[in-house]
Amino acid sequence: MLGVYAKRARTAAVDELVAPLLPAVRRFLMKRARPEDVDDLMQDVAIRMHVREGDREIANMEGYVFQVAQSVLTDRARRDKVRQRGQHVTLEENDHPVEGRSPERVLLGKERWSRLIAAVGELPERTRQAFVLHRFEEMSYAAIARHMGISVSAVEKHIMKAIRALAAAID
Repeated sequence: MLGVYAKRARTAAVDELVAPLLPAVRRFLMKRARPEDVDDLMQDVAIRMHVREGDREIANMEGYVFQVAQSVLTDRARRDKVRQRGQHVTLEENDHPVEGRSPERVLLGKERWSRLIAAVGELPERTRQAFVLHRFEEMSYAAIARHMGISVSAVEKHIMKAIRALAAAID
């Protein structure tokens, strides 16, 4: 078992030997991986070399570094396959625009909400009752029909009438 100072000395020596090889490792990875992944792969190689355990000296540092790089590529490929990375779609603002929360947008939302509340209040009593029971009390059409003493078809008509009136009120 190496002491703390011996480990630090060995790590520093390995870092000195690895540093000149990193440009060649980058070229190696560029040929085998997507350009946007190369920096992450380089970091993985550097970390593995830095935290390497064991007391044995590395006879062929260049060969060992490239073996580690290949191992990192293999691990990444396995991880990508398991996580089905090829099926992922990037979230780009062009595809999914995000509107800012501006004072104007907040005001428009409040005005729409006020119109909607007023429109619910203006609905005929039975239509409003059917709509509120369905949308806010989460009752089924059949339960509303039993509660109000009307047919399921009548409940459907009341709710459709309410939806049309509310949609017209907020447009």
